Amino acid sequence: MRKEIFKYSDCPMHRSMAILGTKWKPIIIYALRERKARFGQLHAAIGTISKKVLTDMLKELEADHILLRQEFKELPPRVEYSLTPKGKALIPIMLDLVKWDNSYYEYDKSGHPAKAVTG
Repeated sequence: MRKEIFKYSDCPMHRSMAILGTKWKPIIIYALRERKARFGQLHAAIGTISKKVLTDMLKELEADHILLRQEFKELPPRVEYSLTPKGKALIPIMLDLVKWDNSYYEYDKSGHPAKAVTG
Protein backbone atom coordinates (compact mmCIF):
# COMPACT_ATOMS: atom_id res chain seq x y z
CA MET A 1 0.00 0.00 0.00
CA ARG A 2 2.73 2.46 0.95
CA LYS A 3 4.56 1.71 -2.31
CA GLU A 4 1.45 2.69 -4.26
CA ILE A 5 1.31 6.06 -2.47
CA PHE A 6 4.89 6.83 -3.48
CA LYS A 7 4.44 5.46 -6.99
CA TYR A 8 1.93 8.21 -7.81
CA SER A 9 3.67 11.02 -5.91
CA ASP A 10 4.60 14.34 -7.48
CA CYS A 11 8.17 13.80 -6.27
CA PRO A 12 10.45 12.01 -8.77
CA MET A 13 12.58 10.57 -5.95
CA HIS A 14 9.49 9.04 -4.30
CA ARG A 15 8.45 7.50 -7.62
CA SER A 16 11.95 6.14 -8.32
CA MET A 17 12.34 4.67 -4.86
CA ALA A 18 8.90 3.07 -5.07
CA ILE A 19 10.35 0.97 -7.89
CA LEU A 20 13.96 0.54 -6.68
CA GLY A 21 13.61 1.01 -2.92
CA THR A 22 14.67 -2.42 -1.70
CA LYS A 23 18.18 -3.69 -1.26
CA TRP A 24 17.61 -6.51 -3.74
CA LYS A 25 16.14 -4.80 -6.80
CA PRO A 26 19.27 -2.85 -7.80
CA ILE A 27 21.32 -6.03 -7.30
CA ILE A 28 18.97 -7.99 -9.58
CA ILE A 29 19.12 -5.24 -12.22
CA TYR A 30 22.92 -5.22 -11.99
CA ALA A 31 23.02 -9.02 -12.35
CA LEU A 32 20.95 -8.77 -15.55
CA ARG A 33 22.95 -5.87 -17.01
CA GLU A 34 24.69 -7.88 -19.75
CA ARG A 35 22.59 -10.98 -20.28
CA LYS A 36 19.38 -12.89 -19.95
CA ALA A 37 19.23 -15.28 -17.03
CA ARG A 38 17.08 -18.05 -15.67
CA PHE A 39 15.84 -18.06 -12.08
CA GLY A 40 18.52 -20.49 -10.90
CA GLN A 41 21.27 -18.49 -12.57
CA LEU A 42 20.09 -15.29 -10.89
CA HIS A 43 19.84 -17.02 -7.53
CA ALA A 44 23.37 -18.38 -7.90
CA ALA A 45 24.75 -15.01 -9.07
CA ILE A 46 23.25 -13.13 -6.12
CA GLY A 47 23.85 -15.91 -3.62
CA THR A 48 22.50 -14.45 -0.38
CA ILE A 49 18.88 -13.89 -1.43
CA SER A 50 16.18 -16.40 -0.53
CA LYS A 51 14.19 -17.96 -3.36
CA LYS A 52 10.96 -16.47 -2.02
CA VAL A 53 12.37 -12.94 -1.89
CA LEU A 54 13.90 -13.33 -5.37
CA THR A 55 10.54 -14.50 -6.71
CA ASP A 56 8.75 -11.54 -5.10
CA MET A 57 11.32 -9.02 -6.38
CA LEU A 58 11.18 -10.44 -9.93
CA LYS A 59 7.38 -10.14 -9.92
CA GLU A 60 7.55 -6.53 -8.73
CA LEU A 61 10.22 -5.60 -11.29
CA GLU A 62 8.12 -7.18 -14.02
CA ALA A 63 5.02 -5.28 -12.86
CA ASP A 64 7.03 -2.03 -12.96
CA HIS A 65 8.23 -2.84 -16.53
CA ILE A 66 11.89 -3.03 -15.48
CA LEU A 67 12.33 -6.63 -16.57
CA LEU A 68 10.73 -9.02 -19.00
CA ARG A 69 9.80 -12.58 -18.07
CA GLN A 70 9.82 -14.82 -21.12
CA GLU A 71 8.29 -18.29 -20.90
CA PHE A 72 9.34 -21.03 -23.30
CA LYS A 73 6.81 -23.77 -23.98
CA GLU A 74 9.17 -26.72 -23.98
CA LEU A 75 9.90 -29.70 -21.78
CA PRO A 76 11.05 -29.01 -19.19
CA PRO A 77 9.49 -25.51 -19.12
CA ARG A 78 12.00 -22.68 -19.16
CA VAL A 79 11.74 -19.02 -18.10
CA GLU A 80 14.29 -16.30 -18.84
CA TYR A 81 14.51 -12.82 -17.37
CA SER A 82 15.97 -9.81 -19.18
CA LEU A 83 15.88 -6.06 -18.81
CA THR A 84 13.38 -3.98 -20.75
CA PRO A 85 14.54 -0.70 -22.32
CA LYS A 86 13.32 1.02 -19.13
CA GLY A 87 15.46 -1.38 -17.08
CA LYS A 88 18.48 -0.96 -19.36
CA ALA A 89 18.27 2.80 -18.81
CA LEU A 90 19.16 2.11 -15.15
CA ILE A 91 22.50 0.44 -16.01
CA PRO A 92 24.54 3.68 -16.18
CA ILE A 93 23.19 4.58 -12.74
CA MET A 94 24.18 1.17 -11.38
CA LEU A 95 27.65 1.48 -12.90
CA ASP A 96 28.02 4.94 -11.32
CA LEU A 97 27.15 3.38 -7.95
CA VAL A 98 29.85 0.76 -8.50
CA LYS A 99 32.39 3.51 -9.33
CA TRP A 100 31.31 5.45 -6.26
CA ASP A 101 31.77 2.39 -4.05
CA ASN A 102 35.19 1.66 -5.53
CA SER A 103 36.26 5.26 -4.88
CA TYR A 104 35.21 5.37 -1.24
CA TYR A 105 35.83 1.89 0.06
CA GLU A 106 39.14 0.21 0.89
CA TYR A 107 39.66 -3.52 0.58
CA ASP A 108 41.87 -5.74 2.70
CA LYS A 109 44.35 -8.16 1.11
CA SER A 110 41.73 -10.90 0.74
CA GLY A 111 39.51 -8.62 -1.32
CA HIS A 112 36.94 -8.09 1.42
CA PRO A 113 35.77 -4.64 2.48
CA ALA A 114 37.96 -3.38 5.31
CA LYS A 115 36.62 0.06 6.14
CA ALA A 116 35.06 3.10 4.59
CA VAL A 117 37.36 5.85 3.36
CA THR A 118 36.41 9.13 4.96
CA GLY A 119 38.02 11.84 3.03
